[in-house]
Amino acid sequence: MPLITLTSDIGYQDYLAGAVKAQLLQINPQFQLLDISHNIPPFNYPQAAYVCRSAIKNFPAFTYHIILVNLFEQKPEHLLLAFHNDQYILCADNGLLTMILEEKPELVIGIPLDKTAIKNTLYCTSIFGQAINMLVNGEPIQNIGTADIVILEKNALKPLRGDNWIEGQIMFIDNFENVIVNITHEQFEEQRKGRSFKIVFKRDEVIDHISESYADSTEGEKLALFNSAGYLEIAINKGNAAGLFGLKGYSEKNQQVSSIMQNMLFYQTVRVYFD
Repeated sequence: MPLITLTSDIGYQDYLAGAVKAQLLQINPQFQLLDISHNIPPFNYPQAAYVCRSAIKNFPAFTYHIILVNLFEQKPEHLLLAFHNDQYILCADNGLLTMILEEKPELVIGIPLDKTAIKNTLYCTSIFGQAINMLVNGEPIQNIGTADIVILEKNALKPLRGDNWIEGQIMFIDNFENVIVNITHEQFEEQRKGRSFKIVFKRDEVIDHISESYADSTEGEKLALFNSAGYLEIAINKGNAAGLFGLKGYSEKNQQVSSIMQNMLFYQTVRVYFD
C-alpha cells in the first residue's frame, strides 16, 4: 500500500481537495493518502519549498509526494517525476523541484501529457496517480517518461552573509504567527564561530540568546529558537510575533519593486550581528 502525500495551493474553500483524493483512489483504492498542506499561498515558491522540504525528510523511504503548486505558470507539456534521497517527488516543471531539494535531483523524468486533453488540476492528478500506480506494479521509472530532460531550475532562498553578520528573509509565518527565517542552525553556527550575537529585526528589536523552547521565556516575552525543521524562529511566548511586530513573509513581487516598496524590506528581513 503506497504512501502518498499531497501538498497544494488549492485551499479548502471548494470541492477540489476532496476531488483530488477521489481521483487518486479511483486509480488505486489501496493508495494511502496523507495531507501535508493545501494552504500554500499562490505563487509563493519559497514558502512552498520550505513546507515541502521540511515535511518530506521525515517520511519513510519510497514515499510518493504529489505537489500541486503553481501547476499552470506556463502551459505544461509534461510533468516531472523525480527520485532523490529515496523519495519520489511529482510536480510541475516550474522550478519548485530544485528549490525543495536545494540541488539537482538524482533522477528526473518528464511525464508526457496528452496534447488533446484539457489540462486542469484533476487531469494532472490523474497523470501523477497513473505514474505512481505503474511504479507500484513494478514498471521501471525510465519507462514512464523521458529520462534526463532539461528542467526549469530556481534557486532556494538563501541568507546573505558577511564576516560579522548573516541576514535572512522571513519565509513562513505559522498558525501561531511565529516567524520562520531562512537561516538554519548549521548556517548560524558556521557564521557565528563561537561569538556572541544580536538578532535584529524591524530596525530596533533585539534578541541576544537562543532559547531551547517557549518555556524558557516568560509570557509575552520575545524569543528566538531553532524549530523542528532546523530554521531560526522568532516568537512571543503566548503571543503573535508577526502581528505584534508587523512582520511580513517574503514576497517575490516586493523584491521586484524599487523605492516604493523598499521600506517593506525592514519587515521581511532579520539580521544577526556577531561580536
